[in-house]
Amino acid sequence: MTKIVLSLSLVALLAGCSSSGTWGWYVIDPTTKSGWINITFLVSGMWNTILISVIAAAISIVVGLIVALPGQSSKRGWRIVNRVYVELVRSIPLLPMLFWVFYGLPIIFKSMGMNVPIDPFWGAIITLAISDSAFTAEIYRSGIQSIARGQREAAQTVGLNYFQTMRYVIMPQAIRRILPPLANQFIYIVKMSAFASVIGMQELTRRANELVVTEYRPLEIYSLLIVEYLILVLIISAGVRWLERRMGSDERQ
Repeated sequence: MTKIVLSLSLVALLAGCSSSGTWGWYVIDPTTKSGWINITFLVSGMWNTILISVIAAAISIVVGLIVALPGQSSKRGWRIVNRVYVELVRSIPLLPMLFWVFYGLPIIFKSMGMNVPIDPFWGAIITLAISDSAFTAEIYRSGIQSIARGQREAAQTVGLNYFQTMRYVIMPQAIRRILPPLANQFIYIVKMSAFASVIGMQELTRRANELVVTEYRPLEIYSLLIVEYLILVLIISAGVRWLERRMGSDERQ
């Protein structure tokens, strides 16, 4: 029954592409010049989406590790610093944080005598990196705590200090365990990068919004936008599964 419904839906959509009725799929019809131009315009925003996501994810991984390590300290003060950062950042919605970074940080810098303008590109990266770093820190924490306590005790027995224990004993084992959730966070960043459109960043969603304003066909254009994100996420997921197999993170191995 499900296959029949899907087949009928597909036939209806394809029929709409060639009709002059309610549907307006001609705006993204690759067989026409105007349709191909629209598709090219939409797809061209994918590079910025990928670039923003990759840079933000890289920064988030580094910042998340820096935040996570104090949480494993035996000193209560360091653990408090970790919890305050994680709880504070996780409690702030992404959109208000984006506005604060893009519009607020330049004012703060100016009050300090520094002229540091923040363009939409870096505003999006900073916001995504900060927002995701709290979640990444929690992923690191769970991965580190999953390593048997005897591993640390054995490392201390042979004379390794805290940082040496983390570098040579704990983290190499934890990385294999935290790779899948880190990959899921990267997919999350890719999807959340759509918020960058509200500050003028020319990524996938912004391009779709601009095209809707000129073509007045939101259903068709946003449908293509969804397909673009779907393809992008599926490619990333396939790459993650390959990396998991190479690193031995796949539990089925």
